[in-house]
Amino acid sequence: MKGSTGAGQDQIAAHVLTDGDEDDAVQAPSLLRQCEGTLASVTADSAYDRDPVYQAALVRQPGSPPEVVIPPRADAVPSTTDPDQQTPRDRHIRLMAERGRIGWQRATGYGKRNHVETTMGRYKHLIGPKLRARSRCAQPGEVALAVQVLNRMIREAKPVSFRH
Repeated sequence: MKGSTGAGQDQIAAHVLTDGDEDDAVQAPSLLRQCEGTLASVTADSAYDRDPVYQAALVRQPGSPPEVVIPPRADAVPSTTDPDQQTPRDRHIRLMAERGRIGWQRATGYGKRNHVETTMGRYKHLIGPKLRARSRCAQPGEVALAVQVLNRMIREAKPVSFRH
C-alpha cells in the first residue's frame, strides 16, 4: 500500500493498493487525484524521482502547482544549464550539489516526509502488516476500511506528546 498524509494531521489522505513489484512513481497520479483541496507540496522519497510525478503535480494544479520535494537520484543530471529554463527537479539537483544532501533536506523541508513514514508505521502496528482478505478484489475494500478506522482513531484519540 502506498499512502500520503494530509493537512498536517497525520491522517492518510490517499492510498492505493499495489503489488510489491509495481513502480512507485506510476502511482503518483492516482494518489494526487484522491487528495482534496489545494496542495502546498508533494514530498516523496527518491523512488518517485521520475517525470510522471512532476507531471501529475502540474496537472493536479496547473494554475499554482504544488512544490515537488523529491531527492534526485545519485546519478541525476540537470535537463539544462540555463537557469531560466530549469525545472523544479533541476533546481533540486543544483541545490543538492551546492549544499549536500543534509543541506538540501533542511532547505526544502524534506524532513516532513517522516510524518508519512510514522503514519504508515502506525497503520502496520495498529491494523497489521498483512491483509486478511484472501481475494484480490476484496483487498482494496479492506485497506479503505482500515484507513477510515485509523484516521478516525487519529482524529479522536491521538495522544499529545511533549518533552520536558
